[in-house]
Amino acid sequence: MNLPKLHSITKKIMVALLGGFLLVFLLFHATANLFILRHDEGAWYSAFCHFMGTNWIVKVFEIALIGAIALHILLTLWLALTNRLARPVRYHQAQKSKTHSTSKLMVWTGILIFVCLIIHFCDFYFVKLGWVKGEYMVKVEKLQDPEMMGFVQMAQQWDMTPEQLVDELEQEASMFTAANDDSAGTAQYIAGLRDKLEVMNIVQRAQQEGNITQDMQWIRHLTYDERQTLRRAMPENDPEPDFYYMAREKFSHLHIVLGYLFFFFVIFMHLRHAFPSAFQTLGLNNYKYNNIIEVLGKIYTWLVVLMFAAVPILVFLGL
Repeated sequence: MNLPKLHSITKKIMVALLGGFLLVFLLFHATANLFILRHDEGAWYSAFCHFMGTNWIVKVFEIALIGAIALHILLTLWLALTNRLARPVRYHQAQKSKTHSTSKLMVWTGILIFVCLIIHFCDFYFVKLGWVKGEYMVKVEKLQDPEMMGFVQMAQQWDMTPEQLVDELEQEASMFTAANDDSAGTAQYIAGLRDKLEVMNIVQRAQQEGNITQDMQWIRHLTYDERQTLRRAMPENDPEPDFYYMAREKFSHLHIVLGYLFFFFVIFMHLRHAFPSAFQTLGLNNYKYNNIIEVLGKIYTWLVVLMFAAVPILVFLGL
């Protein structure tokens, strides 16, 4: 099997640099997740998600992050494969090594993390891309349509419901378009009216079910079908994923909480070796402060993992 030529130390340095970048991101991600624990109807967390989803600099960073994850995984597997090909015959007797036990599991914990990431993306990130159905939210002000308010008032003046008025217009339009070629345009206009009426119904249902935030700025818990209706009626106002509600709903189920805790345990095993290993690969370690690096690695690993684990545990406990 022929693989592209790239020196082993070069691959290790690239893996270390990419790993360092991901270490910084993990701390940032874990800190942002703590906003979910605030009992503010998701105001802070939703504002954070809105900024992350609309800022073009963040979108560029997002692409870089996904690329870094993919490249980190590919280089690690490539490095492991080339090392194995370099010694196709194993040692007859296992050698004793002072290497930390977690270092021997780096490839396997990395593979498990990749599998768990796919599940995590299905729960959240793929909802943002529209690949998976989820819950959505939209600003109330974006759904206000003065034209439809006038249409409703007109229906009330004629002692009709808005739906009845649309039906009446559709009947008259069918008679008029029978002798004209504008039937497609008229049908599209009627369909648009129905979609806008459904938008009004969505707002009314949100008010009745208490799905509007106390500050009357956001409608929450929109379904996938409701989102599709809003996108048809108002293409410029695409509802955003309601990650706050989705996280709190998912973490109310014990099996999901246990699954994520297993995910965080695997991350702990991976980071336990990754932190000091990155310093060593980049030549930043020294006998004078190796112990400091080891301690900082432990503090970082425990801090990040506990911050991640706190969210599903405390949400499940109703806190």
